Amino acid sequence: MEVFETLAIKIPNAVLIDGVTEHSVDEVIHFLEQYGDIGRKVTIDSPESEFNNMLVAEYASGLSLTRLSQLLPHTFISDSGDKFHIESLSEIYASKVSGSKTNTYLADLKRIAKLSGRDYAEVLSEGMTQIRRSLAELNPETPVVAKPEDSKPPDSVFPPSLPASLPSKSPSATSGAEAQGGERHAASIPAADLNPPEVQRYVVEHVVRGGDSLLHAFHRLRAFSGKVPRPIQETDYDTWRSGVELALKDPSISDLQRTRLIRDSLLPPACNIVKHLSLDTPPEVYMKQLDSAYGTVQDGEELYAKFMDTFQDSGEKPSAYLQRLQVALQHAAKRGGVLEKDMDNRLLNQFCRGCWDNNLISELQLKQKKHNPPKFAELLLLLRTEEDREAAKTLRMKQHLGTTKQKATTNAQFANTGEETNLCTALTTLTKQLSQQMAAIQQQLAALTAQQCNVKPPVAACPASKPYGPKKVSKNPKPSVSSPKPGFCFRCGEDGHIKPQCENAPNSALVSAKRKQFDNKQMWQKQKSSTSGDLN
Repeated sequence: MEVFETLAIKIPNAVLIDGVTEHSVDEVIHFLEQYGDIGRKVTIDSPESEFNNMLVAEYASGLSLTRLSQLLPHTFISDSGDKFHIESLSEIYASKVSGSKTNTYLADLKRIAKLSGRDYAEVLSEGMTQIRRSLAELNPETPVVAKPEDSKPPDSVFPPSLPASLPSKSPSATSGAEAQGGERHAASIPAADLNPPEVQRYVVEHVVRGGDSLLHAFHRLRAFSGKVPRPIQETDYDTWRSGVELALKDPSISDLQRTRLIRDSLLPPACNIVKHLSLDTPPEVYMKQLDSAYGTVQDGEELYAKFMDTFQDSGEKPSAYLQRLQVALQHAAKRGGVLEKDMDNRLLNQFCRGCWDNNLISELQLKQKKHNPPKFAELLLLLRTEEDREAAKTLRMKQHLGTTKQKATTNAQFANTGEETNLCTALTTLTKQLSQQMAAIQQQLAALTAQQCNVKPPVAACPASKPYGPKKVSKNPKPSVSSPKPGFCFRCGEDGHIKPQCENAPNSALVSAKRKQFDNKQMWQKQKSSTSGDLN
């Protein structure tokens, strides 16, 4: 603390700033000048001091620091994102110096007790009595009542930490006192000396203040900068604004503290929008400025139309779809697109309209509840309960049918192995027979062609030529068109397997879409076959 005395700084009018660099000094000073004129600023250059490289800003008047003390300690964030910690120098000086002085005073009392041969408790008791008298002179309304000392003090008189620090009497001192024949009574320290009323009041004030600061710590807002794309550690504007609205409705927080919460949670470029506003500006003005830059600009009708165009996505659970609808409906209600009393009815109608799981809607009888729609929380609980029941049933089915299905597949594999061997042998024999028959037919065709051309047929088979004569044409030839097959599972909608072999979760939305596509394909195939028949 000698460094402040050497620099001749007025400690009651000064603040200590940690983390300041050459480029950010002007920003911090500009912030501090909002509360009063600064007489001088000094950078501590003392490697031996714990306050080395810190900045001391001294106000010209103590009233300026009084206005600023409501925010201290304060963390200032510059435009570049650097943070600087600002504290009152008087608080730091008092805590450091008073602690060191108290330790020095107690050490002196121990040394006096040791040199005088008296008990340390007696010396400490006398010092506490003098402190009580000094406090009584400062507060005359508090009477000083002398309490008689007991011949034998109780064990609970001394604080728990005091006996460990008391010096034990040496055997020589005890024997010397007994030799003189004088009886020495242990000194008693009254409870009022150990815990004066002034000290109790000081402790209570700090406890209450600490509890109040702890209460306001729960209102800390998440960071918001307005950058696009949004950083992972930050929140979007709607979520951040909901936290601000909660702080605005809390009657235990003052407007100054609300403004401080808003400013501390903003990062560039969002903080630049409200940088010109002072701390005395109401928080509603801050929110109006930020709403103009980051708030929703769509009106209620557009948001409600967007809500009506929100449908269930592929693979999305009905409960997740309902939550998405609720968020879109809340945005429309805030902008006046729908009345608050009609929100439950509109939500249920759109869910029945945009959810593709008709079995779920029928099971819960949601269409019958349109006249008396449930609340959002009740409807969400119904959907989650039904989804959990369906998932548990599917799991039980897999556990029950999994072993049987695996055994059947193994037996089929062994059976197919023998059948494939026999089939290969039969196909080889049939191929040879067909080759011989084709060779004989080619020879007969060549001979027939040679007779018609009056040419002696060659010994070797000549290449087959087109036979003369009218061809037989059927009157109503029917094109050989095979009917299309679905090719997908009627349970999950995926290709490559059928419903009895499906182990996936049900997906009624995908199955419905593929059914519709398959029906269109069949209809097109029928039209094509009828058109080709008419042309022939």
